[in-house]
Order: sequence, then C-alpha cells, then structure tokens
Amino acid sequence: MTAIQNPLAASQRCPSYYSATLNDPTAYPTLQGQVAVDVVIIGGGFTGVASAVELAEKGLKVAIVESHRIGWGASGRNGGQVTGSLSGDQAMRKQMRAKLGAEVDDFIWHLRWRGHQIIQQRVDKYAIACDLKHGHLHAAYKPSHLPELRADHEEAVRRGLGDQVSLLDREQVRSLLGSELYHGALKNTRNMHLHPLNLCLGEARAAHSLGALIFEHSPVLEIIHGAQPAVITAQGRIDAKQVLLAGDVYHKLEPGQLKGKIFPAMGGIVTTEPLGDLAQRLNPEDLAVYDCRFVLDYYRMTADGRLLFGGGANYSGKDSRDIAGELRPCIERTFPALKGVGIDFQWSCAMGIVINRIPQLGKLSDNVWYCQGYSGHGIATSHIMGEIMAQAITGQLEHYDTFAACRHIRVPFGDQLGNPMLAAGMWYYQMLERLR
Repeated sequence: MTAIQNPLAASQRCPSYYSATLNDPTAYPTLQGQVAVDVVIIGGGFTGVASAVELAEKGLKVAIVESHRIGWGASGRNGGQVTGSLSGDQAMRKQMRAKLGAEVDDFIWHLRWRGHQIIQQRVDKYAIACDLKHGHLHAAYKPSHLPELRADHEEAVRRGLGDQVSLLDREQVRSLLGSELYHGALKNTRNMHLHPLNLCLGEARAAHSLGALIFEHSPVLEIIHGAQPAVITAQGRIDAKQVLLAGDVYHKLEPGQLKGKIFPAMGGIVTTEPLGDLAQRLNPEDLAVYDCRFVLDYYRMTADGRLLFGGGANYSGKDSRDIAGELRPCIERTFPALKGVGIDFQWSCAMGIVINRIPQLGKLSDNVWYCQGYSGHGIATSHIMGEIMAQAITGQLEHYDTFAACRHIRVPFGDQLGNPMLAAGMWYYQMLERLR
C-alpha cells in the first residue's frame, strides 16, 4: 500500500493522488553544458522512458530531456487502466490491410496485448512497485451495448482467451460491484490497473541504472537537423546520432510538420477520501471498470481504498473549473452508497487525440523521429510504440513501416480549428449514443 508523502514533494508536480503517493520522488538535474549520446529523447513520459529502457538494454547511450519532471504529463495523471482496447483499431485494419493482407487481423489482435507483456515483464525485471493488479470490467451502460460485448467475448474465446474472459449478466455484475447501473459486462483478468506515475518513475530509474542520462526542467528550444543532429535547451546542448521527439500533445516543437496532427482533450479525475470497509463491499474483487459509451466513465480502487474516478472528456482543449463538481453526480449515480463522499484530490489530464485514432509514427528528417497520439489508451500503447521506435532506431523497420505508412488528416490552423472539430465530433457521437 502506498502512503501519502511529504506535501513538498507533491507540490513539485501536478497536485494529484499520484503525486501525493510517490514511492521515490527522485529528482534529476537540469541540462547544463554539452553532452554527446547515441539517441536523445525529448519527453519524459511513457513513450520517452519506455523507448529509453529498450534502447539502453540494447547497449546504446541514451539521454532523456524533459521540460518539467519525469511523468509530469498524461503519463503521470491518467486513470491507470491497462486494457486491450485500441483506439483506431478499425481505421488501422482498413489502412494496414494493403500492407499486411490477410494477416492484418492477427497483427492487430496481438498488438492489443503486447503492452501488457512489456509492462508486466518490466515491473518484474526491475522490481517496480506500482500497485499492479489484474482484473477489469467493460460494462454495458445500456442494453444496446450487449451485442458489442458478446462479439468481443466470442473473439477472445476463439483466440484462446476463454480462461481469462467471461461474459456477465446483470445479476453477476451486481455481485462484483455495489451498483445497479449496468446491464452486463465483459470481465477480463488479463487486463491490469496500476499507479501510472510510480510505473513511469520506476522505468526512468531502470533506464538510469542502465546508463541513460535524464535531465528535468530542461525544455527544448530547438532541434538541429542534419548529419549531426542535436537538441538545444536554455543552458545546454545534446549532440546525438538520432533524435526521438516523444512529447505527445504537450510540446509545440516542429510546427511546420506536426501542427494540426494531434489535439488536446482534457479529462478530469478525482479521488475520494479513504472508504475503509466500504471499498471492499463496493468492489470485492478490486476490478478496474469502464463503460461502453463514447464518452465514458472509468474508475478503480486505489491501494489505500479510495475510489479513483474519471470521465467526461472535454474536447475544447480547456481545463474544467470544477472537476469534482462535474464528476460527483457520476460517482453518486454509479454508487449511491457514496452520496456526499469527501473528495480529497482532483486534477486534469490532457490526452493527445488523433482524428483517425491511429498512433502517429514518422520522421521529421533522416535521423529525427517522432511518436505520438494514443487517444486515451496511452499506458499500453505507449509501451508498444516505445518498443517499435527502439527497433526502428536500431534498424528493424518492419512494424514502424506499417504504422508510418498510415495516412493522417492534418487540420489547418492547428488547435484553433482542430479542437472545435473534435468537439463537434464528440457531440455527434453522443447524439448517436442516445439513439442506441
């Protein structure tokens, strides 16, 4: 069980339950002077640290340069669920079929679970304490959601996961959750949930133990392209053979090629006061949950018996002024026993949304790469992409080429037009949802 840490350590990060329960609030230095490495990675979130571990394990000298703190962005603020859901799987299937042919379905299926394998193996190998647990429910909010869950169950059974998935009716869900809200659910014991900030920091420590250099509070001002690429910060410079831009939606670098390809959607998360014995009664198997709606609620219990609850993605790109006020009715509708419960933490998380929901992998020049855009499914997907980018940087291009060949919509005027488009799209799908 994690314990609430020194408030001073938490204040150096986005105030949240996660920053208040760090296992080890490690601080890395600011870049000063000149450094030379094989690969410099811009961004200290999951994509950056996962890629760094992969590359360092291959024997390369790696540096990570981060504007704030390791795990400062979405990697350290999300809902903590690791599931086999892929945003954009249908778009992937359509675009990748030309390259993969009949193998496209198998490729996407195995992709769903690769992130789980990487995370589990890394947690075990480097003894990362991140409250990792198994068990998840994908819950039917309406009767019309049940056919989708049946189809997912049938595919999982057909592919040999029959011992890890089960289709539950309404009464079976009630035995697992203290809620009358759902009409059924797909239970999956391969899916996981965890403390994402502790995972991210643990992976950074693993990379550091393998020789990676890590610099915090070192925003990159410029990327130098050419035969000898480099990144420039206010107080230093890193020369490298390869550069990986892994800042997702939080950076504004290289607007000439990247502007208008990814947009911020703001998600709100709260954590209640400790629930004591009530936590066990509401969720006796300690399962993570999300529902089937387009704009969904998601939640789980923390290691110290709080309800961590998120939902209501805001596609305007602007933070909510009262996250707790917006989510309290959702909590009380889901769990009437929590009416009036105290909320100890509230925070926002900016998710990088891609129009077609396919992660964006590519090159900005011969030896400057980028990887971004997980559309709300970042924990597992970022680890998959970190592996693919490390393979590509070391000359194994098969999986990278599959993603890099995908076509993406680039919206003129960037966020100014892209976020209103996303907001309109969200409204459209919410209207469809109401008609289901």
